[in-house]
Amino acid sequence: MLKKKNKGNSETAKNTAEVTNESGQVDGTEQVAETATAENIPTAEERFKEELSQANDKYLRLYAEFDNFRRRTIKEREDARKTEGKDVIVALLPVLDDFERALRSMDNVTDVIPVKEGVALIQHKLKNILTQKGLKEMQSIGTEFNPDLHEAITSIPAPTDDMKGKVVDEMEKGYELNEKVVRFAKVIVGA
Repeated sequence: MLKKKNKGNSETAKNTAEVTNESGQVDGTEQVAETATAENIPTAEERFKEELSQANDKYLRLYAEFDNFRRRTIKEREDARKTEGKDVIVALLPVLDDFERALRSMDNVTDVIPVKEGVALIQHKLKNILTQKGLKEMQSIGTEFNPDLHEAITSIPAPTDDMKGKVVDEMEKGYELNEKVVRFAKVIVGA
């Protein structure tokens, strides 16, 4: 019996919801209002589509930003490579000017001693500039032969027993730039 009552009550609820207007037709104003509120609430599929489009938009913007960053850094690196030695070259220009003045003055000089002094001053100036930029001469003569620092050209009989395995003479100086070897010293080793 309970079931019949419930069915009866639900039918009356439907009947009461449907209101007839003056001409006897069913008025659908309440149904339109219910449908309108149902249309305003997005379904789960619509929400997911909206979230997907937002995520895609965010991804595209992030990708474009990263691509711009990558291009900019490549360009900056290229510019840096082109001008990385600029400060050293600018520092060496006065030395080049000094050499040009020395060459011009050699044409009229009869005494060699002032020319030697001038060239020695220019060499000293050049060494000072390079030292300021981090270049350092390696001292090789009398030190133990080290293949990480020296390049052996030849070996000769050692003048004394304590010079065996040590650098006897230096053909070209070795240089370090900021504690890293940039040129190995070419040396003669005592055997």
